[in-house]
Amino acid sequence: MNILSRNFLIVLEITIGLFIGVGAYTFLYAKGYSYFTNNPNACANCHVMNQQYNGWIKSSHHAVAICNDCHTPEGMIGKYYTKASNGFWHSFYFTTGWFPDNIEITQHNIHVTENACSKCHQDIIEMMNSSHKSKERISCISCHPSVGHLE
Repeated sequence: MNILSRNFLIVLEITIGLFIGVGAYTFLYAKGYSYFTNNPNACANCHVMNQQYNGWIKSSHHAVAICNDCHTPEGMIGKYYTKASNGFWHSFYFTTGWFPDNIEITQHNIHVTENACSKCHQDIIEMMNSSHKSKERISCISCHPSVGHLE
């Protein structure tokens, strides 16, 4: 092995080691392990989410639903894929500071939340959809944007 390829391997090993080390430190510092649980306190690990968490505590949904009930799909794969994706992007935007003052829901998370609404409120949704002339399904969160998070 020549000196150039050995130096490249050393730099690569150091880079990978730093990446893993910083990632592990960040994961532990940010209490990343708590996101594997169903504990709603995990959602408030980041102070940016305090308003949403405090709103949930005061809402009617507090007695019947936790964060994962509305914000992750059913099934282990979908749940942890969504949690991992959201966790990565939340961490990225929080670390870089590139997030809007008013947190905005993504299209994927709108879909997940809409499905959660219909799981618990199917009778109401069917009644609403049948009474409208439009063939499109009515969006629950377009009329109830803060139902689980009182503002």
